Amino acid sequence: MEKNDPAKNGMTIDDLARIVQGGFLSVEGRLDNVERKLGSVEGRLGSVEGRLGSVEGRLNKIENDVDAIKTTVDNIQADLHKKVDRIDHNTLTYRVEKLEKKFA
Repeated sequence: MEKNDPAKNGMTIDDLARIVQGGFLSVEGRLDNVERKLGSVEGRLGSVEGRLGSVEGRLNKIENDVDAIKTTVDNIQADLHKKVDRIDHNTLTYRVEKLEKKFA
């Protein structure tokens, strides 16, 4: 039992209590630091979420604009097909009329 005698080791219960208390204070300080960092990370994540929401809104607008452009292009193509068909028709009508006059 002599090995565990605090009086012979030069350490008292009060000394041990101070060491333990110092450890707890050190851990508490580190936890406070971690909490501050987590708060900073939360703030940054909130900022990123806000920017992503803004990007999402802009992407939706671009998507709507692209859809409108596709619709316009489709309408232009349909009009062109009608126009080409009309031009071909008129050209053929003119040629037939010339042939009828020539051979009539």
